Amino acid sequence: MTPRTVFDDVIGQPKAGEFLRSVVASDQVSHAYLFVGPPGAGKKTAARALACAIFCKDGGCGTCPTCARVRRGTHPDVHVIAPEGASGYLAEQVRDIIRDTWLAPVEGPKKVYIVESADVFNDSSANAFLKTLEEPPDDVVIILLSHRLDAVLPTIASRCQVVRFRRIPPAAASALLREQTGAEAEEATSALAASGGVIARAREFLASPGRRAARATILRTLKDLPTMDELDVLDAAKALLTAVKAPLEEVKAIHAAELEERTQLVGGSLKPLQERQKRELTAREREGVAEVLNVAESWLRDCLVLSQGLTDLVLNADAIDAMEEVAAVITPGAAARALEAVTVTRRRISYNVSPQLAIEAMLFDVREVLRCPR
Repeated sequence: MTPRTVFDDVIGQPKAGEFLRSVVASDQVSHAYLFVGPPGAGKKTAARALACAIFCKDGGCGTCPTCARVRRGTHPDVHVIAPEGASGYLAEQVRDIIRDTWLAPVEGPKKVYIVESADVFNDSSANAFLKTLEEPPDDVVIILLSHRLDAVLPTIASRCQVVRFRRIPPAAASALLREQTGAEAEEATSALAASGGVIARAREFLASPGRRAARATILRTLKDLPTMDELDVLDAAKALLTAVKAPLEEVKAIHAAELEERTQLVGGSLKPLQERQKRELTAREREGVAEVLNVAESWLRDCLVLSQGLTDLVLNADAIDAMEEVAAVITPGAAARALEAVTVTRRRISYNVSPQLAIEAMLFDVREVLRCPR
């Protein structure tokens, strides 16, 4: 029987998984990859799997301490990078990345950079990155992630080996999540709805009491929204942001353990690690806000499908009583207006509008629809 490896976790992507497995086995790992596929396809999971295979003495066993640290996001030679600008990567941010690539690895034989949202490089930041992307140091592997190939600047895409990921059907994603976690079907479906269909995030969601509590808060808010006055809405938005921040304590506990481990292993300055942890906390809070919006969107979508008699398509079965009340009176046009309010909120937050203000505005807009659902 073939031993299990981290590439077995690249679910629903047989071609991509086999390709990555083969380049590691043949010692032909390229210096730059572009992983392209829809949200939830497992691109980031595959990138971490490749990093495991590069560092692990057994080619990515998935069980050794090295693999565990890569998968937890605590390995010092694996850097996950997200755009810092409101509209994408900043040239100065890219120059910082370039300077970092020339530093020696802390522990492993290489350094791996997982660069999210490769489609939001502008001309300035892309030009700063091109030389390094084309000819990075020998001990550097760069993995870019994007939802669409045509959204990535050709100058960037042409310097990478493209690996394509396909969409995982919802039923298959739910089945895989249940297999991995032991969750019931309804739990798996609602977790995937909250996590935007990303299996790895849904798995983390199910394991986090704080994130499940945040979901319960938004569901309760939506149920009570039509009867809320203005002050109630403002308090509800504040409670949602408080619920989003609660799971950060779980992340902070992991960070504290990482700091202690790093001090014992290598000593020296902890500033780079602390800066990375700060960025991770910011990213996790942003993901928490996204989960709230995902839950709100899926709840409103469920109201719409219930209004059309499509019970089998419901994603939040544990909240069906409240949704059926809305579904009995809401029109497709009204549901579309409420869903547009969520879309606008996402856009506002992406433009660096305060999440508090953006969510307050969304709740007022959705309340108006729920009070007059025609």
